[in-house]
Amino acid sequence: MLKRIQQLKEKHNVVILAHYYQEPEIQDMADFVGDSLELSRKAAETKADVILFCGVRFMAETAKIVNPGKKVIIPDMDAGCSLADGAPADRFKEWIAKYPDHVVVSYINCSAEVKALSDIICTSANAKRVVESIPENKKILFAPDKFLGRYVMKETGRDMVLWNGSCQVHEMFSERELVRLKAKYRNAKVLAHPECEESILIHADFIGSTSALIKNVNKTNGKNYIIATEPGIIHQMKKNNPGKNFIPLPSNDGCACNECPHMRLNTTEKIIDVLTSLKNEITLSEDIRVKALKPLNRMLKIV
Repeated sequence: MLKRIQQLKEKHNVVILAHYYQEPEIQDMADFVGDSLELSRKAAETKADVILFCGVRFMAETAKIVNPGKKVIIPDMDAGCSLADGAPADRFKEWIAKYPDHVVVSYINCSAEVKALSDIICTSANAKRVVESIPENKKILFAPDKFLGRYVMKETGRDMVLWNGSCQVHEMFSERELVRLKAKYRNAKVLAHPECEESILIHADFIGSTSALIKNVNKTNGKNYIIATEPGIIHQMKKNNPGKNFIPLPSNDGCACNECPHMRLNTTEKIIDVLTSLKNEITLSEDIRVKALKPLNRMLKIV
């Protein structure tokens, strides 16, 4: 299967971009693995004719926004996102109309249409820097993740009006299970994504984006790590740190199975299928694309 994928990549001049939440075999076959910010930059820089985005739809849309001359395809067109789905553009437009004097900051986990209505985009990796770049005399709307918004408010001291949305994976983690695991692994470090609820974040030794969590494991000397984010990230942690132990935090139901159902729709078989036919192409109206590009470019200029 890997040989066939390589043949198809060479035939169509394809680059494969994959998010850290993909299955391990997809991460290993990708030309580049990263978080939303890193993948956005790679999509903007690629010289390939075709971008195969192994992630969810809003990520593939972002690649198309920053690279309109490229064909962008995705293994499964149904790979959505609870955050993006929970902020439909019509409702979002009505919401921001109630706050005409506010700067609209949208987390990258949103549709192209919502990006087009925003002033600047952020990711979990740069949300704090994006908010800090806004003059203090400006009021801010933040969408669609209320937990990331609350975390940024705490970190920056800025007051923001938050959209009532959350990630179905990160809102499921159990504080009771976390306390139990901390008692079992007394010297374990707790690493958490800022999309988690405050009840989880207060226990964390380190809070950061997916790439930041991986980097923290690489540079620290712990033996045991309790991971409060989508468990796909553990694959990279194990590859880089074979001598360390990683414990995925269970959900409120008690199972350590907080996998994103949308991310896991992508499979090796679907990758071969879409590379063979070049179907599942992401298309956007030029009006939406151009409007969405402006806030994305503002984000990409922030170091």
